[in-house]
Amino acid sequence: MVTLRPAPASPDAGKNLLAEKFQRLLATVRANRPQDDLSLIERAYEFSLKHHSGQLRASGEPYVLHPLEVAQVLAEIRMDATAIAAGLLHDAVEDTSVTPQEIATIFGEQVAHIVNGVTNIDKIQFANREDRQAENVRKMLLAMVTDVRVVLIKLADRLHNMRTLEHLPPDRQESIARETLDIYAPLAHRLGMGKMRGELEDLSFRYVDPFAYEQVRSAVEARRQEGEKFLRGIENALQERLKEHSITARVEWRIKRLYSIFLKLQHQRITVDQVYDLLAVRVITSSVQDCYAVFGLIHSIWRPVPGRIKDFIAMPRPNLYQSLHTTVMADGGHQFEVQIRTDEMHRTAEEGIAAHWKYKAGGSPVSAKDEQRLAWVRQIVEWQREMTDPNEFLSTLKIDLYPEEVYTFTPKGKVVVLPKDASPIDFAYAIHTEVGNTCTGAKVNGRMVPLKTRLRNGDIVEVTTQNGHTPSRDWLNFAKSSRARNKIKHWLNEHQRERAIEIGRKLLEREARKYKVSLAQFHDTDYVKVASEYGLGNTPDLMAGIGFGKYSARQTLNKLAPGATAPPVGPETTISSMSDAVKRVYFSKGADSLTVEGHDELLVYRARCCNPIRGEEIVGYVTRGKGVAVHARNCPNVQNLLYEADRRISVEWARLPEADSAGHRATYAVKLTVFCDDRAGMLKELTAAISDDGTNIRGVDTKAGTGAEAIVEFIVDAFDVRHLNRLVNSLRRLSGVRDVQRQQKL
Repeated sequence: MVTLRPAPASPDAGKNLLAEKFQRLLATVRANRPQDDLSLIERAYEFSLKHHSGQLRASGEPYVLHPLEVAQVLAEIRMDATAIAAGLLHDAVEDTSVTPQEIATIFGEQVAHIVNGVTNIDKIQFANREDRQAENVRKMLLAMVTDVRVVLIKLADRLHNMRTLEHLPPDRQESIARETLDIYAPLAHRLGMGKMRGELEDLSFRYVDPFAYEQVRSAVEARRQEGEKFLRGIENALQERLKEHSITARVEWRIKRLYSIFLKLQHQRITVDQVYDLLAVRVITSSVQDCYAVFGLIHSIWRPVPGRIKDFIAMPRPNLYQSLHTTVMADGGHQFEVQIRTDEMHRTAEEGIAAHWKYKAGGSPVSAKDEQRLAWVRQIVEWQREMTDPNEFLSTLKIDLYPEEVYTFTPKGKVVVLPKDASPIDFAYAIHTEVGNTCTGAKVNGRMVPLKTRLRNGDIVEVTTQNGHTPSRDWLNFAKSSRARNKIKHWLNEHQRERAIEIGRKLLEREARKYKVSLAQFHDTDYVKVASEYGLGNTPDLMAGIGFGKYSARQTLNKLAPGATAPPVGPETTISSMSDAVKRVYFSKGADSLTVEGHDELLVYRARCCNPIRGEEIVGYVTRGKGVAVHARNCPNVQNLLYEADRRISVEWARLPEADSAGHRATYAVKLTVFCDDRAGMLKELTAAISDDGTNIRGVDTKAGTGAEAIVEFIVDAFDVRHLNRLVNSLRRLSGVRDVQRQQKL
């Protein structure tokens, strides 16, 4: 969207800058695609320049600079003239008076289709940010199925926005960076675009966690000079040995990207010195045969590290990435990773699905390899039709975009690629939905195993089925693939809904007998009228809502028969008549700071599995007989619970005074685990940091970790999520602290 800012000091300087950028774009296209007709790009630029005239970016630069930079990114990944023209026009429909029909008339249907697919849908009003984000991603994926250039332009658009994010307010910076890290970087990864994915991740990391970013950056910079000197020595030694063996190849090297290092530090709780692939060498050959020859040569020079050899040439990743990986030990104990691939594999690893566009004329059919890349998109589009909850859709997408793979086999030798830690249930659903639904057991490598067994690379899996057998809710605890989880949830949802409709009818009938009201006098139109008051579309939705406990049978009957006489007050008096004090005692501290939109009679309590605190994003889930359980949105149990969309309910933090009459503020107990060096004085420094922050410590426990590591667990009182984040950052700044993690469960 356009943000108006004061105009640049010199209009001529702005024009010169645009002219230089456009000439650079044309030069890139000529170099990468010399056969392409540049007239379409030139006309698109003139059109964009005219219609974005007078519009400025948040930086104060002419707005047309943005589509120019997007087009430059597309040109650098060798996209065709049609895609580059669409990149130049991608904001014209949203931010100017231009219509899609105008684009089609002037530039053709193909360009118009791509522009329409890229155009944001911010003008459509949604209930919340999650709905808007989910719908935006849905539209992008649907458009991508018919023309992958839609998502490539969207990725280029996001990349330039991330490069210039410093001009936006801090809250917008964090929000956009988080979305980039959750959706766009994984999407680039799934399309095999390693170079773009890496830059998107590092740019996002800087804004999502500035403190961790600076820590990792400083640690890497302190080692850069020594690391580069070491890698240059390795490069020279390797070049000499390649020449001796008459192998034609080029050698490159690099230091691992910051966000990748951060993830490794976080998952393994190690120091930067312990990251085995911090330093990496890449050997690019002319043939697959040479790849394996170099592989053997490297192991004859340096000692391989056991367990660190991976052959992605024989077993490509789902995004078609191919390479040989090995980690070796040099003199002095220095470890470094070596990646060996052909030129073709290298181009595919860097540019992914965009790598082969330079071989195609505009409008020619997509290659078989590109079709294979898009197969997973079609699966997502198919599954998303079964999902009504936008949060479930986005969560499923995130799981599917960034899988760590395990390679398994059927008894006949067919490869089945599954997410890391997948179970036989995932394997069964990968074969066929009915195989999954009727799965009763499994054999792994010829031995019967429980269905929750974690599969490993090379396992041969055989599934046993039985007609009439049905999925279990417990399967969600160990199913890892989005396909399996969605199929299980869909089956459970359908059958739970049928049961809820039946329960809802019975509850309404029981309530009617109490009030001496005959339900026979009401027609379907009466029920639909009441349903519409709850925002529902039909009678079954209303009955399901009553059955799930989302709506009161008594309230529903009062709407159907307003004149009915209420029964005497007794033990079944409505929840809303309970005193606030009773609610707080029964439903735990913090429940009084939560409200349910439009349902004052429902009891609300914070779920103990995640203990959300004020300021966190939350979701409500109606539980039978207990009221509304409020979970943090990132609670691991949320996705297992919210497959029943009818039981989800909108909740929010109520507005409360900053402090009571005595000056006390409401607090929430939070458990923090600190992983730190096991040395004298460490505990004293940790408690001092917490105390200096004005935070109360409820409890502390210490235990030994692995090696020279200590684990300290604190239970502290936090006012809200901002207070908690400030405290965590204070602890992370202490010398010797390796990681600080919040434990959801007390």
